[in-house]
Amino acid sequence: MAKSTTTASDLDTASVVERLAEEKDRLFKLRVQHATGTLENTAAMRTTRKEIARYETELRAREIEAAEALAQEEKA
Repeated sequence: MAKSTTTASDLDTASVVERLAEEKDRLFKLRVQHATGTLENTAAMRTTRKEIARYETELRAREIEAAEALAQEEKA
């Protein structure tokens, strides 16, 4: 997988969710390859898990930001 220069914070929420699903699918396939003994690059599992964490962190940050904005609107 080629390293993209686009970070999770540069994408809209729909794209982040889409990429998260793709990475989860990729991790599943890597786990199957690992279990069957056909996985050559075991580091790919680690990098995929880290990508998943990056996307989930970005989604959570956006969720918190939206909740804080809503709370500020309710106060005003």
